[in-house]
Amino acid sequence: MSAPPRLVILDTDPGVDDALALLYLSARSDLKLLAITTVFGNADVETTTRNALWLRDTIGLSAPVHRGAEAPLNGPRGASPVHVHGENGLGDIDLSGPSLPAPDAGAAHARIIELVHANPGAVTLVAIGPLTNLALALRDAPDIASLVAGVTIMGGAFAQGNVTPYAEANIHNDAEAAAAVLEAPWPVTLVPLDATRSCVLSTSAARTAGGFVETITRGYAAAYAAHEGLDGCPLHDVAALVSLTVPELFTARTTAVGVGQGGERHGQTLAIADGPPVRIHVEADGAGLVEHFLRSITPRKHSTSAVSN
Repeated sequence: MSAPPRLVILDTDPGVDDALALLYLSARSDLKLLAITTVFGNADVETTTRNALWLRDTIGLSAPVHRGAEAPLNGPRGASPVHVHGENGLGDIDLSGPSLPAPDAGAAHARIIELVHANPGAVTLVAIGPLTNLALALRDAPDIASLVAGVTIMGGAFAQGNVTPYAEANIHNDAEAAAAVLEAPWPVTLVPLDATRSCVLSTSAARTAGGFVETITRGYAAAYAAHEGLDGCPLHDVAALVSLTVPELFTARTTAVGVGQGGERHGQTLAIADGPPVRIHVEADGAGLVEHFLRSITPRKHSTSAVSN
C-alpha cells in the first residue's frame, strides 16, 4: 500500500519558475497542495496573486489562493525584476481570458498558521519567494515551529549571488524575514543557487515539451541568454519541490546559517557556528532533475495546451 501524499503549502511569488513548480505539483500524486500563499518578489503582490489565480485555473489546480505580504518586514519593496520575468511576471505571455475570482479569504500567514494547527506534524512549507509570510506566521504563532513536518526553501547562495555578488533574490528581498526563519527551531532544508544553477531546462527541451512549458519559458530563457549566455533557464523553484520527492538527486551538508543585514553583503547566506541546523543542498544532479521534471509533467501537456502559440 502506497504512503499517503505529503501535504504541502506553496508560498510563492509567480514568476516563471514558480509557474513550472506549480505545474510539477499538479503532476505529482505524492504531493498534495493544501494552499497557495502569495508574496511580493518577482512582481508586486497584486500581480503575483493574479498570476497564482491564473495559473491555478490554467493548470487545473483546486487549492485556495491566499494573498500575502506586499513588502518586507521593514522598509519598502524593491523593484520588480522585469528584465527576467517580464512586466506581467510570467514572461509577458498572454494572460487574457475569463475574469479571475478574488483570492480566497484569509491572509497568507494566518492561513499557514491555521493549516499547520489543523494538520500537526503533517504539513511541509515550501517557500519559493521572499520569506515574509513565514516570518509573520512565526511571529504570530511561534508554536508552529514544532508542528510542521518541515520547511523547504529555495533561496540563498554560498558561492555567487544573482542580485548582488553575495545574495540570492529571495533572501535579499527580505533579509530580516529570512534570518527569523533560519533562526527558528524547525526543520529547514535550503535549496540555494549553488544547487539550482545546474538544473537548466534547455531551449530545445522546452520546445520538445511544447505547450505551456515552451510558451511560458520563452521570454525567461531569452533573458538568461542575454544576461548570462545560458541556453535555456534554470528550474530554481522546481528544484525545491524535487528535493522532497527525489532527494537522492542532491548532495547535502548541515550547518547553522546566518543572513547578512545591510551593506554590500545584505542578504548573503553564510555558514555560522551557532544556531539551529539547516540542511543545505549544495549540489544537484542537474541533468537528472530536468529529466525527472519532464518525465513527471509529460502526461499534463495536453491540459495546458491552450496557452501555446
